[in-house]
Amino acid sequence: EKEVHERVHRFVQQVRVIREEVNRKLDELNRRVVRYASEDAFERLQEKYQDLPHVAEYIASLQQNIVANFADFLPQPETPLPFTGIDAAPAQALMTRYAVNVVVDNSGAQGAPWVEEVNPTYNNLIGRIEKRGRFGTLFTHFTFIKAGSLLQANGGYLLLNIVDLLRNPFSWEALKRAIKNREVKIEDIGDLYGISATTVLKPDPIPVRLRVILMGSPLIYHLLRTFDEDFAKLFKVKVDFDLEQEWTDEAPLQYGRFAAWLCRKEGLLHLDRTAVAALLEQAARMVGHQKKLSLQFSPIADLIREASHWAHKEGKATVSCSDVRRAVKEQTYRSNLYEEKIQEWIAEGTLMIDVGGTAVGQVNGLSVIDLGDFSFGRPSRITARVFMGQTGIVNIEREAKLSGKTHNKGVLILSGYLGGRYGREDPISLSATLCFEQSYVEVEGDSASAAELAALLSALTEIPLRQGIALTGSMNQRGEIQPIGGVNEKIEGFYDTCKILGLTGEQGVVIPQQNVKHLMLKEEVVDAVAAGRFHIYAVSNVDEAIEILTGQPAGTLQPDGTYPEGTINAAVMKRLQEMEERMRIVAGGEPRTDLPPSRLLVETNGELKRSL
Repeated sequence: EKEVHERVHRFVQQVRVIREEVNRKLDELNRRVVRYASEDAFERLQEKYQDLPHVAEYIASLQQNIVANFADFLPQPETPLPFTGIDAAPAQALMTRYAVNVVVDNSGAQGAPWVEEVNPTYNNLIGRIEKRGRFGTLFTHFTFIKAGSLLQANGGYLLLNIVDLLRNPFSWEALKRAIKNREVKIEDIGDLYGISATTVLKPDPIPVRLRVILMGSPLIYHLLRTFDEDFAKLFKVKVDFDLEQEWTDEAPLQYGRFAAWLCRKEGLLHLDRTAVAALLEQAARMVGHQKKLSLQFSPIADLIREASHWAHKEGKATVSCSDVRRAVKEQTYRSNLYEEKIQEWIAEGTLMIDVGGTAVGQVNGLSVIDLGDFSFGRPSRITARVFMGQTGIVNIEREAKLSGKTHNKGVLILSGYLGGRYGREDPISLSATLCFEQSYVEVEGDSASAAELAALLSALTEIPLRQGIALTGSMNQRGEIQPIGGVNEKIEGFYDTCKILGLTGEQGVVIPQQNVKHLMLKEEVVDAVAAGRFHIYAVSNVDEAIEILTGQPAGTLQPDGTYPEGTINAAVMKRLQEMEERMRIVAGGEPRTDLPPSRLLVETNGELKRSL
């Protein structure tokens, strides 16, 4: 029995050896068959990618892996898991190791790729390694690697908005790193900053060569260039895009083509010649210049759309001038509630504005209120008071902390002008206050400096100013009127006020001469000026403005250092000398005897009287 057992044991061992040998030879035979069957295909691949060493190396290793694991390609019996509702991974999943993850496919593209990333998060910019859940855990695979916009634009151009880029954490540094290293390394943010302890895939860096275009405001450009040491090294070419263009002979045709393209694209009614003319007028008004046109096509397109709507509502075949003007009027109506409230307060007397008669030390200045999508002009009463003292000109807005830096500068310029014109020979002893009446917000800008001077000189000489004439314009120390912004809004705002309170035919606005080219007034104002119901005066210096406001000559300096009698400047000089002499007497000094009798003040019985 023992001998039989030993013989059976030896037989089983021999069978096992023979079986192993047979299996080995079968495996070798199968590998030879697989190698022979696939050799031609792999040779073609090797020949196709022979210029790419990494690809050729991968193809060779792929062939070896397929030959070594040929059994995985044979039919496999499915073994269900002994858990209800849970299936095992299909046999096809074993083949994913031979899959090729094409993260970017530009085979069908014509020319260099052009990518605009509207949401430049870190993952959208660099790429991501996706994860999926299975059996309550997360797993990943190399086929879950997804490319970002940097790889999608590889070999071409990537367009980014700098504000959106800076708002997304990690994106700006990741972009700079990719540009400096000329490669993109797709990795999880947690792994990048050592937050996650989970082992994940680490793809090799992918070389990139592309042009990155950043769009943003000049402010952000200068901030980055100043505070980011890498910015100037990485982004070397700066291009400024203007928001306006010259009104050339080709401009109407270009605008007409844009309007026609938009109408075809969106199925709008086309514009006739009059509508294009009205569109050009509005484009010039947007930039506030008679010889320039706006390049901000978004509001222009909105205007075309709304004009098409009104034309379609009236059953027209094309858009005409009246439709464009109605669209402008409707856009204004939807945004001008605040303006209407101010005009209502002026009409009922809550805001005190005079547009008729005369007043001493009082003038109508003009300001612009900007609401973002809508701006309008409104008049402001500016008053001045003059009295004895040596404190100079006091800006009440500044003392109340309601004056901006530019407005403060404008008031200080008044002191320089007064000293330069009237205080060359004698010191000026003057105390005066300037105020924007019923103003409870910060006053900024120097466009009211000319009006403030007019009010000051009027208060000093007691010569009244016409209240129907508003004045806007900044001035320098030489008395020259300088251009201001918002001239159209200011004129239209004062015109609306005059229309509410009653047009008399004597009202108008004094503006700087340089602002004439900026006049793009609405049709109603143009018609009123043409009919003589409203007036616009352009001046180059304060003397011209004062003459219009007072109706008296300003007077020019004579060789003897005086001004002609009966002129505004002569009255100013006389009053300043009288005040200086009175201050001398009050301070206990002796009256001056070198002044002409008409200018001398003497003390009689404790009272100051003008000598004859």
